[in-house]
Amino acid sequence: MAVELKVPSAGESITEVQIGEWLKKEGDTVRRDEILVVIETDKVTVELPAPESGTLTKILVGAGKDAAVGDVIGYLEPGAPAETGPSAPQKSAAPPAAAPVAPPPPAPAPAPVAAQASEEEERDVRKSLPPEAFARVMPAAQRALADAGLEAASVTPTGPGGRLLKEDVQRHVERAAKPAPAPAAQIIPDERGEEIVPMSPMRRKIAERLVESQQTMALLTTFNEVDMSAVMNLRKQYQDQFVKKYGVKLGFMSFFVKAAVESLKQFPAVNAEIRDRSIVYKNYYDIGVAVGGGKGLVVPVIRNADRLSFAEIEQTISEYGARAQKNQIKLEELQGGTFTISNGGVYGSMLSTPIVNPPQSGVLGMHNIVERPVAVDGKVEIRPIMYIALTYDHRIVDGREAVSFLKRIKDSIEAPARILLEV
Repeated sequence: MAVELKVPSAGESITEVQIGEWLKKEGDTVRRDEILVVIETDKVTVELPAPESGTLTKILVGAGKDAAVGDVIGYLEPGAPAETGPSAPQKSAAPPAAAPVAPPPPAPAPAPVAAQASEEEERDVRKSLPPEAFARVMPAAQRALADAGLEAASVTPTGPGGRLLKEDVQRHVERAAKPAPAPAAQIIPDERGEEIVPMSPMRRKIAERLVESQQTMALLTTFNEVDMSAVMNLRKQYQDQFVKKYGVKLGFMSFFVKAAVESLKQFPAVNAEIRDRSIVYKNYYDIGVAVGGGKGLVVPVIRNADRLSFAEIEQTISEYGARAQKNQIKLEELQGGTFTISNGGVYGSMLSTPIVNPPQSGVLGMHNIVERPVAVDGKVEIRPIMYIALTYDHRIVDGREAVSFLKRIKDSIEAPARILLEV
């Protein structure tokens, strides 16, 4: 009895998914726990393994199509997968009836007229095929080839052990019957064209939340500039020892996470959220850090950032970055942040106005570091300067608080000792 392949649950809030790439095709044999298909949600990517060993007999929902949690997207016929290779030559051989060398033995009794016709067709097909090809062509496929007037060599086999199935012939005939679309170059000389790609669930969710933020919040952005000399000198002085001891580089992000935590403690409204008609002030600091992933930007959360050391923060960010590239971030790691930091500087951004991730009330934008002329003690000096931006929800955060919050981050980065002394 065929086993139903159903869309698994990927989280309480996820009801719809998009089918990604099928790693197996119809007719393929699979082993238990072998990955069959990648399923994309608006937050994470999950994989559907084979519940049993057997053959994938039917794919109901193709790649790029939407499905609901619990929907049947395919069928698997249980059974031991076919073995191939020199260790099991007898198992991979075709049935004796398909052997091309000797004609089938004569029947003891006169066969019906229809059976005789079928045998004559098979003999005709066997004569038209080379021995090595005939050994891989199943009897039903032989008849289908004869009806379509095709050679076995022109059809791609997909059956176990390289066997040519009746379904292979039918698919080949259907593809050949479809009219070829007119090439775009015949209509548009410069070969311009368009490519329509379904929007992934993650991209749809990002779009939905960004629009929600713009429509439901009173967003405002304030800016400042930071002299990165002190932090850069500190990193240069201790980088080798830091890497040797902790196995990860000392980056800029850990300084900004620490500086943000100290600023949030001083200005709790930026760490709060509006819930119905109430303001919820949070006495914990879960900082979301935007990282680029294989499917787009994700914001995993560093839990209890106020309790972590510089090394622990850097290790967490490094791990998130590596897993994001492989689409291995877990759903629970993306939920529940109280404040977000986005570093557009790694892509060369000079200045931007980041958008708040609801229901949070603030987001800090970091940008690239550029040597600029600045006035220091009445003299012009060249210093590494970073522009920083704070976008905040003006419904809950006043302008004075926002400006003071960003100024506190500036002071902490320009004098890193303040972070350690909490002054």
